[in-house]
Amino acid sequence: MNTIEQMTRTHPKDPEGVGEKVRACIEACGECAQACTLCADACLGEEGVADLVACVRSDLDCADLCETTHRLLSRRTARDDALLKTVLEACAQACRRCGDECERHAGHHEHCRVCAEVCRRCEDACRDLLAAL
Repeated sequence: MNTIEQMTRTHPKDPEGVGEKVRACIEACGECAQACTLCADACLGEEGVADLVACVRSDLDCADLCETTHRLLSRRTARDDALLKTVLEACAQACRRCGDECERHAGHHEHCRVCAEVCRRCEDACRDLLAAL
């Protein structure tokens, strides 16, 4: 059992019983933020960096939204569900767009292929939690 799982299972504020979906989304957002940051950095190291400008931008935008979502999901007490739903939707959209952009480069850059997969998992986790709220 990892730390995030321990914390979400023992948190007293889970009235809807969605703790498992919250945990999965927190983990997916954290992983996606890291993957997108790493992908952006790897893109900047590629010889054809000029062709990857949109990918870098998409990676960084997605990383920022994932990090924000990660933090908001970690605050369970007296949460603002309307804000949380808005942020989850924005994160899911950023992940979809970043995944699409990275897929365009996946045939030439392994880091983009991996990033696209992570973005898809995060988008799914955000949408699963949205459906449960």
